[in-house]
Amino acid sequence: MASQGIEVRNLYKIFGPRGKDYVEAVRGGMSKTELNEKHGHVLGLNDINISMPAGQIQVVMGLSGSGKSTLIRHINRLIEPTSGEVLYEDTDVCKMSDSELLEFRRNKTAMVFQKFALLPHRTVLKNTTYGLELQGVAEAEATERAKRWIDRVGLDGFEDHYPNQLSGGMQQRVGLARALTNDADILLMDEAFSALDPLIRTDMQAVLLDIQQELQKTVVFITHDLDEALRLGDRIAILRDGAVIQQGTGQEIVLNPADEYISDFVKEVNRGRVIKVDTIMKPEKVIADAVTIPSGSMLEEAAKKLTNASAMSANVVDSSNAVIGTITIHDTIEAMVTPATH
Repeated sequence: MASQGIEVRNLYKIFGPRGKDYVEAVRGGMSKTELNEKHGHVLGLNDINISMPAGQIQVVMGLSGSGKSTLIRHINRLIEPTSGEVLYEDTDVCKMSDSELLEFRRNKTAMVFQKFALLPHRTVLKNTTYGLELQGVAEAEATERAKRWIDRVGLDGFEDHYPNQLSGGMQQRVGLARALTNDADILLMDEAFSALDPLIRTDMQAVLLDIQQELQKTVVFITHDLDEALRLGDRIAILRDGAVIQQGTGQEIVLNPADEYISDFVKEVNRGRVIKVDTIMKPEKVIADAVTIPSGSMLEEAAKKLTNASAMSANVVDSSNAVIGTITIHDTIEAMVTPATH
């Protein structure tokens, strides 16, 4: 059965003993600074509303202190909300009883942390089967499932190694294998690749995208890195001071930044890897004997294809190979270099 999406509605988190007392004041416009200075309470989340699509990767992005880690911890209620709802399969996680919450955490969600969070006294195999042991799965089945995912994340042959015998990148692969072995619908990834070297990080992003194509989990991925957000996210929500500043696809955010803060974020982006040919194509007549480029292709791929064919223009085709528009090499390169308008 395909996993369900997650609905976050009117979610507030105010840290402090009397958080509930100040929700109305924050609703009425009280700033994070004022709340802290006057009342000694900290505004963690300010009226968050996000529809996280089922079977896709929802990235939550922001700088340190923006509230992104606080938000992800509300999805499995590691943090109690001050006000609001987190709905999954029409059930509000915020209203679950202790036993329902335990069941939800064990069977519906899995978490991958920045610092790996492996148990040092357990081997790779035993770390990977840990969640299944908690679920009461028989040892033989748990081992078989774990071995399949250990192999899938590229650690075949390392089953009997201990975490301290592995590099950071390999430890994070164990963390991913453990989360996948649980077969949870929801994968929560909190800065999961942030501690890794750039090349290993790119490698892990590719592993995640490859596995996600097959499994189509509902993934919530936290990052402070825009390139990572754009590479992984089907949808992206950008937070600042506990509030959502903008959300949409990567292309929507790059093409139409909501304010100067987001403009600054996106100005260094490699547009060729974010903007699709559909955005710049013209609804002109079919070009005879031209190169064809699939709808949904990024400009960088289109530019490569045109250059390799020494062609000046191409037909953009849909999944049934019908022509839906045309592009030129000039328009493609121009859109890659300068801000394109839809």
